[in-house]
Amino acid sequence: MPAPALLFLIAGLALVGWLAARARAAAFAPARGGALPRHHGWYAAVLVVAGPLLFLALWSTIAPALVTDAVLAQPAAAALPPTGYARAAILSEARALGDGRVGAPFNPLSATLAPAYAAAQNRYDWTAAGIAVLLALAGGAVAWVRLRSGFAARARLERLVLAALVAASLIAILTTLGILVSLVWEAGRFFRLVPVADFLTGTHWSPQVIDPRDPGANLGAVPLFWGTFFIGGVIAMAVAVPFGLLSAIYLTQYARPLTRRRMKPVLEVLAGIPTVVYGYFAALTVAPAVRRLGLALGHGNASGESALAAGLVMGVMIIPFVSSLADDSLAATSTDLRDASLALGATRAETIARVLVPAAMPGIVAGILLGLSRAVGETMIVVMAASGVATLTLDPFAPTTTVTRQIVDLLTGEAAFDSPKTLAAFALGLVLFVVTLVLNIAALTVVKRYRAAYD
Repeated sequence: MPAPALLFLIAGLALVGWLAARARAAAFAPARGGALPRHHGWYAAVLVVAGPLLFLALWSTIAPALVTDAVLAQPAAAALPPTGYARAAILSEARALGDGRVGAPFNPLSATLAPAYAAAQNRYDWTAAGIAVLLALAGGAVAWVRLRSGFAARARLERLVLAALVAASLIAILTTLGILVSLVWEAGRFFRLVPVADFLTGTHWSPQVIDPRDPGANLGAVPLFWGTFFIGGVIAMAVAVPFGLLSAIYLTQYARPLTRRRMKPVLEVLAGIPTVVYGYFAALTVAPAVRRLGLALGHGNASGESALAAGLVMGVMIIPFVSSLADDSLAATSTDLRDASLALGATRAETIARVLVPAAMPGIVAGILLGLSRAVGETMIVVMAASGVATLTLDPFAPTTTVTRQIVDLLTGEAAFDSPKTLAAFALGLVLFVVTLVLNIAALTVVKRYRAAYD
């Protein structure tokens, strides 16, 4: 059964359960302070829906493996190549043919296995649909049996809703934990092949040519760390911090209310532009202009994939992050501080620099660190505007690369998944995770210190 039809059927059963339980509860003599008929109805509807949805969520994770095992059991699957990229590509194409997502096969073996995929998928889909309907009916039956005058349907319903809210809140925690576990696990495999010291302190990065006897000799990540810091931490922040902070000061302290209402949304539109658009702008407009500027300044080796081109566009992209939080923090600062400073004879500029900005420092620092984290993790701009060459240089017109650019390059090649080249991407990802964690801890420390001073 198609998934939309199954979900529609479950929703229909929930509606039937809601109407039936509400009608039956309406015939009871209502107990004082007890549940109302609508509470009984919602309790029945939740029981009807909860079981099938939980089952389908679990089934969606195990069904692909069951379908693949059923296909591999076919005699035609004996012609598949050994475990590897070619085998996975054929099976993926056969699945796409069986689902109707691909019209013409590239590999003849995929066309042979496609009917087996379609049959196995159809069989397991109907199996899942039957189990889901049975669970829905069982939930409705449990709610019907419990339906009586003294049943605390409202309290039970609140518990179910609370459990759903707790589960939803745990999704972010469990997702972060899963990401961390996967990074640590794969990075551990990498560090069994490459010494940690060689990776963190090596100055030569060339994953295209790796010596099996000494893979760490070509996987020194210091140039990547420097390129990430140089582009995102120096050039981008040199653009974002002054422009973001000054725009926040103007909008909160100098601009008229009408001007603020018009300019603030326009500024925040920058945060909604897709990063791939920034990447196109950097590659097609900014990079050639930066190269022409370098040549005009006498820099004969100015590159079109320079750190300056990527950093300038990245800085423009994160201006709203700095400006928005600084704006909110300055606007929330007590007007008594400003009025007292002006009453003592300070000018508006002195009041802003010596009173309002220090008082709003927690929000300003939070915005700067948020922008820095965003810059460090940016991918599309550096993929399209920065170079793939790892260099240690202070020249903004020279080509350089970043950690995120290299992660993309490492994971889009055809190397084996357990090779040092591919596993290096997970080690780089783990370093990015640790850097982001350190930035967050630093932000919390600064915020607590200034709150203690100005609260």
